Amino acid sequence: MVGDRQGWLRCLLAGAVFVVGMTGTTLPTPLYPLYQEKFGFSELTVTVVYAVYAFGVIGVLLLAGNASDAVGRRPTLFWGLGFAAASAVCFLCADGLGWLYAGRLLSGLSAGLFTGAATAYVMDLAPPGGQSRATFVATAANMGGLGCGPLLAGLLAEYAPEPLLLPFAVHLALVAVSVVVLLRLPETVRDPRPLTAVRPQRPALPAGVRPVFVPAAIASFAGFALFGVFTSVSPAFLGRFLHVDNHAVSGLVVALAFFASTAGQLAVGCFGVSRSLPLGCAVLFAGLVFLAGALSAELLVLVVLAAVVGGVGQGLSFRAALSAVAAAAPVEQRAAVISALFLVAYTGISIPVIGVGLLAGPLGLEEAGLVFTGCMLVLVTSAATYLLRRPVRTGER
Repeated sequence: MVGDRQGWLRCLLAGAVFVVGMTGTTLPTPLYPLYQEKFGFSELTVTVVYAVYAFGVIGVLLLAGNASDAVGRRPTLFWGLGFAAASAVCFLCADGLGWLYAGRLLSGLSAGLFTGAATAYVMDLAPPGGQSRATFVATAANMGGLGCGPLLAGLLAEYAPEPLLLPFAVHLALVAVSVVVLLRLPETVRDPRPLTAVRPQRPALPAGVRPVFVPAAIASFAGFALFGVFTSVSPAFLGRFLHVDNHAVSGLVVALAFFASTAGQLAVGCFGVSRSLPLGCAVLFAGLVFLAGALSAELLVLVVLAAVVGGVGQGLSFRAALSAVAAAAPVEQRAAVISALFLVAYTGISIPVIGVGLLAGPLGLEEAGLVFTGCMLVLVTSAATYLLRRPVRTGER
């Protein structure tokens, strides 16, 4: 019993470090309008700054996705915290656009290392028989941390001095505390190898996985694209068209999407993977419809509904997609197949977001958002139609 308590304490502490690491990746979200005002750049630049983060994540997944399996969980997470600290320093020093690009790239490198290593570490530290609960801790820490970023930055920007400095100073302090916590936690990889053992991972797509992978990838792409748009341009939309100038409110709206995603991922356990994937597509469709309505009618309540409903749909569809492709993949190629799904997902938070930025100039932000929403609706409908014709079979209820 004592061993269980100690194991769960370690598991939760690792989860807390995970939260801190992911919080930094969304911290700038409600601050983009302030950076636009300070540096005078366009919506396109905002989306490119945001997308640089995704490119950093993709680079790490390709080049060092297996780093924690080789060198150990703690060294990998120390590197992740180091990149997070360097990102915060870039934002603290920001006196031009170059600092923002550098900060977002470093943040992407941190997230790329944390996503796999921290998830595995939380599960490693759980007591025997606690894998299901540990998975919940890892899921909640990941999406909860992403939600805490805009919420923390919005509150500090609205109610504390130095809105472009204090959020990153606080995060830097949290990173320092996380380093101390991580020093007190044990390594769980029994035979760590040197850094030279880390090899680039090539995504793989065996023929038997493709029928499952195609709809799973489409749904993942659309869900992450919705998150990308919310975290990059929604604060500007809220301020410009809905006259919501309170940074805490704009940060809360974005945070709701991530918190709702956590709820959606938990719901997979109730519905089962085979039903959660098409159900997630349907809920994601509803969230996109609310987003289209919010853009057309300029109503805050529809923006909130789009965040909550779209977040639940993203959580349902992505966790089900991840489970489905992992179950369909051969054991020896499972990591490569999962990497391929993550690459598609993170492409979803970069390319469409930049597309919205490109269209915002000639069409305006609202019309660009409607074009994006229409494209995502087509994708989600295609995935749902495919799944209705060829249901995913995973052996789960």
